[in-house]
Amino acid sequence: MIRVSFEFFPPNDAQMEAVLWHSVERLAPLAPSFVSVTYGADGSTRERTHKLITRIQLETPLTGAPHLTCIGASREEILGIAREYWDQGIRHIVALRGDPPRGNPHYVPHPDGFAYAVDLVRGLRSVANFDISVAAYPEVHPEAPDAQFDLDNLRRKIDAGASRAITQFFYDGDAFLRFRDACAAGGIDATIVPGLLPITRFPQVVNMAARCGASIPPWLKERFAGLDEDAETRRLIAAAVAIEQVEMLVRHGVEEFHFYTLNRAELTYAICHALGVRAPLAARGADTASAA
Repeated sequence: MIRVSFEFFPPNDAQMEAVLWHSVERLAPLAPSFVSVTYGADGSTRERTHKLITRIQLETPLTGAPHLTCIGASREEILGIAREYWDQGIRHIVALRGDPPRGNPHYVPHPDGFAYAVDLVRGLRSVANFDISVAAYPEVHPEAPDAQFDLDNLRRKIDAGASRAITQFFYDGDAFLRFRDACAAGGIDATIVPGLLPITRFPQVVNMAARCGASIPPWLKERFAGLDEDAETRRLIAAAVAIEQVEMLVRHGVEEFHFYTLNRAELTYAICHALGVRAPLAARGADTASAA
C-alpha cells in the first residue's frame, strides 16, 4: 500500500497563508502519514513554524511534524521546544542540522547547542519517545567529503533513534536506488523515503539543485527547453515527469513518498492520484462542490 507525506513552509503574509491553507485542505483528504513544516534556513521562522504546526494539529485531522534544527539555539532552548510540542500532543519531529544563515558559507555549531543532527536526535530521545525523521542524500550531502562519510553519518542518526530517513529531492531515479542499496548493504534498516519535488518553475529547481548537490539530468533539461513563456505546457510536462518518476520507483518496491509541495497542491494531488492515493468519494464530492 502506497503511503505519502507532505511538506509545507510557514507563509510570509496573508496572501501566502491563503494559498497554503487551500493546499492543506486540498491534500488533507488523501490521508497522509504526516505533514511536515519547515523551520527556515537559519531557524528564523521558529515562531511561524510553531503557529502553523499548532493550527494544523488543532484544526485538521492531520499529523503535524515540525522541523527542528540545531541552528541558533542552545540545547535547553531546543529541548524546551520539544517538551512543548510533546505537551501539545505532537509526536513526530523532523530533526535536522539546519543550514547556516545567509552570508555565512560555513556551518558553525552553536557554542551551547547541539552540534549535528545525530546529537539532536539523541536529545529528542531524552525528552520523550518521539517519532523522528532525519535527512538523507542520494547524491551525497554537498559538505560531505565522500559518499561513505555521508552514509556513516546517516547510520549514526538511525542508531541514535531516528525512525526513518527522508531524502533530498532528486530526478535521477537510479541514483536513489543505488543509494537505497548502499544503505541496506551498510546495515541501515530504517525506511528510506524518497523526497520528491514536483517542478513548478524549472529555473528555480535548477538553482535549488545547485545548492543542495542534486543533479539535473540532461533529458530533464531537454523536456523543459523552450517553454519559458508557455506555462500550460510546462505544467503538463511537470506532471508527466513526476508521474514517470514515481511509477519507476514503485516498480522497484518503493511504498512511501514525501512531497515537497512548496505550498502548492495541484501537482502533488495529480501525482498522488496516479499513484492510487485518492480521497474517499464523499470527500472528493465535497471538494468539488466547494470549488464550484
